[in-house]
Amino acid sequence: MSKKVSVWADNKFWQRSAAWVTGFAAMLLIWLTFDSMGQISMGTATELNNGVTKRVPSPTVINHKVTYEMSEKRGHEVPVIGGKELFFGRDDYSEEEAGALLRLGKLGIQAKNCMNCHTLLGNGAYYAPDLTKAWLDPMWESYIARTEKSTKEEAIAEFLQNPSMYPSHERMMPNLGITAEEAKGIVAFLKHMSSIDTNGFPRNFGRMQGAIHGK
Repeated sequence: MSKKVSVWADNKFWQRSAAWVTGFAAMLLIWLTFDSMGQISMGTATELNNGVTKRVPSPTVINHKVTYEMSEKRGHEVPVIGGKELFFGRDDYSEEEAGALLRLGKLGIQAKNCMNCHTLLGNGAYYAPDLTKAWLDPMWESYIARTEKSTKEEAIAEFLQNPSMYPSHERMMPNLGITAEEAKGIVAFLKHMSSIDTNGFPRNFGRMQGAIHGK
């Protein structure tokens, strides 16, 4: 009488199990890839105007007010896109115009190697402040008076062009020769980046900024 072999010692069992696990993992990876691509794809102006929330809104979000508010459901702050708000005197940038500004800003940040000191969306260095939600930093309100500008975006652009004139930190930003047009693009890029739903990253940004600036 032959001795019954335990299933745990059966090579065929482990081969079939490995095949099933590999196949399941491959299908899961494919699904996650398509889901991730959908999550990070940029929305359209039509979706934004119709109130459709995307993790990465349309470039035309620069036409809107962006705030960062605590979500009790999710347990962290989330970007909230409000009504129209002037941005460098306009609130009617088309998708093409806004997209061109964002591309200019992205190229400017790459050309000036901002990530050598700053962090953007979790990438870069930690010598200078994280820029992921920099547009939302209440510090910029004080720069309106310091730069003698009338709006936050103009104040940020002025600072970018002449950082040594408006020191705010012991680690002073060097003068990178940023032009007025480049500065406008960078500010647009920063505003758009602040509207991206990053699952609360950087963590506790709103509360930390409020504590730092006495809010």
